[in-house]
Amino acid sequence: MAHTILASAGLVATFVAIFGRMWSTLYVGGRKSVTLVMDGPYSVTRNPLYFFSLVGIAGIGAQTGSILAMLIFVATALIVFTATVAQEEKFLQERFGTVFQDYLASTPRLLPRPSLWRDTDELEIKPRNFLRTLRDGSVFLVPWPVFELIEAGQSNGVLPVLVRLPF
Repeated sequence: MAHTILASAGLVATFVAIFGRMWSTLYVGGRKSVTLVMDGPYSVTRNPLYFFSLVGIAGIGAQTGSILAMLIFVATALIVFTATVAQEEKFLQERFGTVFQDYLASTPRLLPRPSLWRDTDELEIKPRNFLRTLRDGSVFLVPWPVFELIEAGQSNGVLPVLVRLPF
C-alpha cells in the first residue's frame, strides 16, 4: 500500500514539475541571457526551472515506490544542479553586475520563498520556447510506464528482482 501511495505521489510530482517548468518558461521566454528576469517564479527563487526539475526527479524516484531511490535521485541531481547553477551565476554576475548581486542577496537560490512574489503586468510569450519546454518536460513521464512494466514483469515472474531496497 505504501509503495502505491509513494508511486502515485511521484506521478503527481512529475506533473507538477512539467507544469511548473512551463509556467517558469512563460516568464523567462528565451530572454535568459539578455535580461535578468526577476518576476513571477523568478521572484521567489532564482532557479525555478531547476526547482521544478528537482520536483520531477523526486517524482521519478518516488515512482519506483522507494524513498531511498527517490533520495538517491534527488541527491544526484542536486550535485549536478549545484555545479551548473554556480557556472550560470558566474555568467550572470559578469553580465548584470550589481543588479544581479542585489538579486542574489534577496532571492533564494533554489527553494522558493512565496512571500517574495512579484509579478509583471505583461508577458511576451514565445510559443516555440513554451512548446520546447513542454516537450522537454514530457521526458519526466517516460519512466512511469517503464517502472510499471518492470513491476508487472516482476509480479508475473517474467523479470527477476535484482535488488530490494530497504525502504
